[in-house]
Amino acid sequence: MEHLLNKRVLDIEISGIRKFSNMVSGVENMISFTIGQPDFPTPTHVKNAGIAAIENDFTIYTHNAGYIELRKAASDFVKQKYNLQYDAEKEVIVTVGASEAIDVSLRTILTEGSEVILPGPIYPGYEPIIRIAGGIPVHVDTRDSHFKLTAEKIAPYLTDKTRCIILPYPSNPTGVSLTEKELKDIARLLKGRNIFVIADEIYSELVYENKHYSIANDLREQTIVINGLSKSHSMTGWRIGFLFAPENIAKHIIKVHQYNVSCVSSISQMAAIEALTKGYNDAEPMREEYIKRRDYVCERLTKMGLEYVKPDGAFYFFVKIPHELELSSFDFAVELAYKNKIAVVPGSAFSIYGEGFFRLSYACSMEKLEEGLNRMEKYLVNKS
Repeated sequence: MEHLLNKRVLDIEISGIRKFSNMVSGVENMISFTIGQPDFPTPTHVKNAGIAAIENDFTIYTHNAGYIELRKAASDFVKQKYNLQYDAEKEVIVTVGASEAIDVSLRTILTEGSEVILPGPIYPGYEPIIRIAGGIPVHVDTRDSHFKLTAEKIAPYLTDKTRCIILPYPSNPTGVSLTEKELKDIARLLKGRNIFVIADEIYSELVYENKHYSIANDLREQTIVINGLSKSHSMTGWRIGFLFAPENIAKHIIKVHQYNVSCVSSISQMAAIEALTKGYNDAEPMREEYIKRRDYVCERLTKMGLEYVKPDGAFYFFVKIPHELELSSFDFAVELAYKNKIAVVPGSAFSIYGEGFFRLSYACSMEKLEEGLNRMEKYLVNKS
């Protein structure tokens, strides 16, 4: 019966991140720098709010868009943090993580043959959804622009079929952000065109030297902002995402969301209210720790002679594999894993423009970072 399935589904593959992580997960004594999973526990007061929700019988369906208290908290949060203005009743949707927000957004705005411009390398979660929705992904090579999809990079790829630009910053896999000026330049390029922007800002609370800036400040009517609590509050398993969009767009996205999931877990929503109100600044101690880890990894990679663009957000390094090794990114990752018991993600998981690189996640303890990088250094010395 397999031949009867949707060909678009048959043609897509499991994420290269998960595929490689699963492949090495059973190896004894492996140090993994693969999955983008914060190693901090969910804050205790947020967990307690979830427990209280169960005990107080908040275990029923909610409004399709989510509890209004949560939508108001999310609206207030992005207003105070990023100067974004969204009507909680009509322009905010609570989703099952940022992943569902991406899915329902693309399924709402794309039609057959629509082109979607996105940076390469990029997180592999966008392209399959674009293809399932009948769209065509158009990757732009950002390797010579410090992994930034700038207005100058976008302009040559604009066509009559361009329906959407995806701006995921800070970036997975590179940890790179766009500056306010760079985002304003993109807004000027796109303003008034029949083109949407999906601004995936899930790492917005993990921006280091500069304050996070959203393109929605300059291109609100064309922008869908996606965010959530997975990274900011270490709530990956709670599956809380947020979608912010002008009313004339949100009122159609909510239809896709409604028939997709009905609503998000009521228990998770109650915990999320706690996270966005009493836990308004819960990301700060985590961010400080990530900065220490980033700086340590910078020092170690530099001493190893490895090339990278210093990340200014998220918790990833995208590192160039030494040319003299003459290994594909997949073969490099396999060899590193089985010879020295350290797992990184091959760059090929992040589009063709990721080939020749590997992604290292530093969302783990300093002890694991130190030991893992010791093993990496030993591997490189033995190969030289």
